[in-house]
Amino acid sequence: MCRRSAGFTLIELLVAMSIFAVVALMAYSGLDIVMKARKQGDAHSVKLAALQTAFAILERDIEQAVNRSIRDDFGDNQPPMVGDDKVIEFTRTGRRNPGGFSRSNLQRIAYGIEDEQLMRASWQVLDRAQDSEYASGPLLEGVEAIKFSYLDDQLEWQSEWPVRNLTQQNTAPPGLPKAIELIIESEQWGEIRRVFRVAGIKPAAQTAGGGS
Repeated sequence: MCRRSAGFTLIELLVAMSIFAVVALMAYSGLDIVMKARKQGDAHSVKLAALQTAFAILERDIEQAVNRSIRDDFGDNQPPMVGDDKVIEFTRTGRRNPGGFSRSNLQRIAYGIEDEQLMRASWQVLDRAQDSEYASGPLLEGVEAIKFSYLDDQLEWQSEWPVRNLTQQNTAPPGLPKAIELIIESEQWGEIRRVFRVAGIKPAAQTAGGGS
């Protein structure tokens, strides 16, 4: 009597290999989904950190705004803060001086939008000449539009500062608003609205040689 030898038939091997291939494909698909989700999560975290950093810098600059006017490139007097709904420029205190140089701790700062980037510019001197240089760099990318508003002493929001009509009627030099509202429109985050308090810090005494 002929006895059947132990082992797998070709059909059994093909079925086992097919099952293994299906299981491997399912495992790879699950791993791929997890990796893509992690990659998207990391990218989201980076963008969120950049957004938080931008607002932190904005808040620091605006809260340190001081009532100190300047002379622009043409020698004309400019208010401590001047801006409209797209651009803002003001004087702030708290400029770092790790080298201990003999200069002022005040600095002129400007914000605006360029090529869908929120830009921050700063000047090395307050009272500028025509050859005065400034440093500018992107603070936040993917910004489609911005809008600044200024809260006056009557607690009304204005689209420009100083308010033109009030400045013409009042002989006193323009000061600072009580707060500044910034609206950012971004494809990533949609519309973001933030209000920053203006402390109106009194300028510190100028250091020797730091009048500029």
